[in-house]
Amino acid sequence: MTEDSLRSVTVERTSTGHFVATNARGGTISFGSGSEPQGEAAFTPVELLLAALGGCTAVDVDIATSRHSEPSRFSVAVTGNKINDELGNRMTDLQITFSVAFPDGEGADRARAILPRAVRTSHDRLCTVSRTVETGTPVTATVEDA
Repeated sequence: MTEDSLRSVTVERTSTGHFVATNARGGTISFGSGSEPQGEAAFTPVELLLAALGGCTAVDVDIATSRHSEPSRFSVAVTGNKINDELGNRMTDLQITFSVAFPDGEGADRARAILPRAVRTSHDRLCTVSRTVETGTPVTATVEDA
């Protein structure tokens, strides 16, 4: 591994069940345990996983299609079932569904034509998030100075 391959975020607790993740560029996103009082809109870690799956492939598809035409609609729905079985808590039946439309025109026709291939290529080769989930990369958790 090289310094160029390393990706990282730092997660800091802000209060009970509330956290902020900060990336190396200073970007932040708040999230929580999901047990916040009614009306709290913070994402849960599972929702962040779903957003990462959809966001990763959306970026790939957007780059491939928008060079031909600006979409008039571009939405990605990501769903899955949270279960608890003999393997513990986990997500199953993960599904990423694109809803994309382009206006009329030659460039838009090209964008529509490459859309299915762009989605497939992102899923099969480009999207680091879904590729990592599907290959089952091990995760190590440690306690510093333990």
